[in-house]
Amino acid sequence: MAEKKQHKIVSASTGEQVTSKPAGGKKPVVHEAAPVGNASGLRIGAVVLWVVAIIFEVLALLVVLGKINLHFLPTLWQLILLLVLDLACVIIGAQLWKKANHIKPASEKNPLKFWLWNNMGVVACVVAFVPIIILMLTNKDLDKKTKAIATVVAVIALLIGGVASYDFNPVSQEQQQAAISALGDEMVYWAPFGHVYHTHEDCGALNRSDELTVGTVEQAIAANRTRLCSFCAKRDEITGVVTDDVDVSDYTVEETVDPAA
Repeated sequence: MAEKKQHKIVSASTGEQVTSKPAGGKKPVVHEAAPVGNASGLRIGAVVLWVVAIIFEVLALLVVLGKINLHFLPTLWQLILLLVLDLACVIIGAQLWKKANHIKPASEKNPLKFWLWNNMGVVACVVAFVPIIILMLTNKDLDKKTKAIATVVAVIALLIGGVASYDFNPVSQEQQQAAISALGDEMVYWAPFGHVYHTHEDCGALNRSDELTVGTVEQAIAANRTRLCSFCAKRDEITGVVTDDVDVSDYTVEETVDPAA
């Protein structure tokens, strides 16, 4: 029989390694679950950053129109600096917003509203870059070199910001509640990367990970692990929960022997 994979297990509540394990292959003893975060605070932070991004955009607009001029920098570098600061605020704000949506998800009953709510960062990115792109393309006072380079930089920033702001792994209020109802206070595991959580440490999908985090399903979803491993779901006969689409036949269970048996 293959030796069971030994993992370093870290508590999602404390960030400390879990060392106490009951006999019989049961799950580690984990302290009371800590709050998953303040969704409202994260959203406020995101909005503030997006407002700052728009301020940088307005400053860039004023530079294009010749209303302000930082004389220690050429016009091109003024625009590039403002566009980079604009992009940084857009991306950081979007990450805060996405984190908030995994703590307190929106309902998927209205698909359009659900998409917009999850991708407010994309909307903010469009607002933060499209006007300056249009102005630079239509402005006749900028020299051709400055206009061409600054426009390319703005378009690239728009694309980078849009991709970074898009939520490729959204979760709905209904999905979160279904997972909490199905698993309750049961501890789940997740690896440093990916979007899947597991109900078993010995799941074959975790064999490549040396370190795992253990916590509640609510903590897992807040950490962007929004889907239950399909192998673990089949093993525990869990239904009604969003799972990954991995072929469960790809994995085998490394059984552990209960020394008390």
